[in-house]
Amino acid sequence: MMMKNQKSSVVVTIVFCSASTLVFAQGAPMNLFPKKPAAASKAISRAAPPPRVSDNSAATIVKNANSYFNSIKTMVATFDQIGASGSRSSGRLYIQKPGKLRFDYNPPAPLQIIADGKSVAIRNKKTAKQDMYYISQTPLKFLLRDKVDLARDTKIMEVKSDSREAMIRIEDKATFGGTSRIRLYFDPKTYALRKWIVRDSQGYSTQVILADVDLKKKPSPALFKINYERLDTDQN
Repeated sequence: MMMKNQKSSVVVTIVFCSASTLVFAQGAPMNLFPKKPAAASKAISRAAPPPRVSDNSAATIVKNANSYFNSIKTMVATFDQIGASGSRSSGRLYIQKPGKLRFDYNPPAPLQIIADGKSVAIRNKKTAKQDMYYISQTPLKFLLRDKVDLARDTKIMEVKSDSREAMIRIEDKATFGGTSRIRLYFDPKTYALRKWIVRDSQGYSTQVILADVDLKKKPSPALFKINYERLDTDQN
């Protein structure tokens, strides 16, 4: 099985789920362990430069975000995606932790993005082709882990919160194509993930906004199966 280790025309950035989760491309649908976790406050203090903080303490904000992510086992949601060029697309998101994710884009976008716990497949139903990636190459990969600790799993660059939203900005240097910078936005009261913005190494940003989030519905296991031999255009 051939895996992509360089940036392709479709960059996967997993949307979460948080979670995660979770996958993006420019002008097209974008793309999506451990030792004993260090205390958030200590891990944050080692970040360089130190995270900028407003209102609530950085450690409290990160702790609340971790608690929300770790309370999630499954997610079903709708999403809207805005690309760097202003192009818009939408679809349905499915998450099953650990490691499984699926983005189904609404027509006319022909793409599906599927993570089966090991690999990520970007499938183009129109051209009957798919590209394969390792989950470890994708931004937001940490959101699909069974246990999330942002201070351990990422480099935290900025943390802030006000009456409208809480935001954590992180950096990941291990993604294909170079460093990705990710902003995670939460409800300031419940810390439910509302959206994320991924900025790639070339400076292009993609925004994903979540809606109609259902954390109780369990997706069918069939949704996360990758056809490693060929693209089955008849698969739902």
